[in-house]
Amino acid sequence: MVIPQSEKLSTRHLNRVFDNTVATYKYYWLIGILDLYVKQGKTRMSVWEIMITMVANAWYPVNYFRLSFGKSESLNETIQTLQRENDIPINIGVDKLTKVLEELIQNPNIRKQLKFLQNNVPFRFLRPWIDTSNDTEVVLRSQTFENDCLYKLEKIKGVLWVELNPKWLIYLRENYEILTSFAYWGLVNFLQVRNPNVPNISNKLIKREERTPLTQQHKFWDIAIDKGFELRCLYTNDTINKGDYDLDHFIPWSFVSHDLLWNLIPINPNVNSSKSNKLPDLNLYLPKLAQAHQKAIEINLEFNNRNKLLEDYLSLGYTPQDIVNMNKDKLTDCFYRTFSPLHQIALNMGFENWKY
Repeated sequence: MVIPQSEKLSTRHLNRVFDNTVATYKYYWLIGILDLYVKQGKTRMSVWEIMITMVANAWYPVNYFRLSFGKSESLNETIQTLQRENDIPINIGVDKLTKVLEELIQNPNIRKQLKFLQNNVPFRFLRPWIDTSNDTEVVLRSQTFENDCLYKLEKIKGVLWVELNPKWLIYLRENYEILTSFAYWGLVNFLQVRNPNVPNISNKLIKREERTPLTQQHKFWDIAIDKGFELRCLYTNDTINKGDYDLDHFIPWSFVSHDLLWNLIPINPNVNSSKSNKLPDLNLYLPKLAQAHQKAIEINLEFNNRNKLLEDYLSLGYTPQDIVNMNKDKLTDCFYRTFSPLHQIALNMGFENWKY
């Protein structure tokens, strides 16, 4: 991805800031600077402010989606430690988390945990403009905005400060969304290598404040219930009544990041919160899930065969009618071949196994 050109500035060096990147720090560093400037109007910011935005933006992919940032950096472990030791909800919004972190950062122990973030990235980010590995020299040479570098660095009473180059301000504001996408595009490519079997990484970097309503998926199951399917909760065996159930993502949404019909099953609303984003035991629950889907598909094919959601089942490798025609053993095998690899990868990432 190439960033927009400018008539007044050379963007050649900015386009190279992610060359030879071995950790996520640079990506989150740029995103943090852009957010503080464009969203809060700050042209001068302490490194602590930038680090707070870095942690806030990396929080969700680490704690909620369990993405690995690789073995060569400490951001994963630090964020998990902050969450665990301070009992912060894993799905907290960025704005609320930022306020929490602004209070926590006053604690010397918290500062000690985060200090590693300022050891290299503020200096190495400027390497395309100021080609030296000497951090002290980077600080000195940045004072004159050498080669029109993006910012200058100053150390005052032990605190490192970043001041944006005035020449870049209009460009950064006008191209904020593209530059943010540039950082996330690089981050997706970086993380995909370190999470090769994880689906949909691009949708696991930013917390969505609202999830897509499952209206059509509810309608699919409502039709089956209306037409006489005596559906029971997968986990409690209670009868499921129309309008009085939750749709559960059998493999958690926080892993699959989709609402495909074959991964959704009506359950007792009281169970949903206790299951949360845990992984149901496949041997206990998957055969029952497969049988429930087979019956619901059969009814929907008869009474609502134009429902486009039925196409979701094609990703299992069979047509909906094929699934209806399967005997018990073939049906179970069909679902196991899709669910078992997903289940194992999620377990390897740290998702917990669960039984009701």
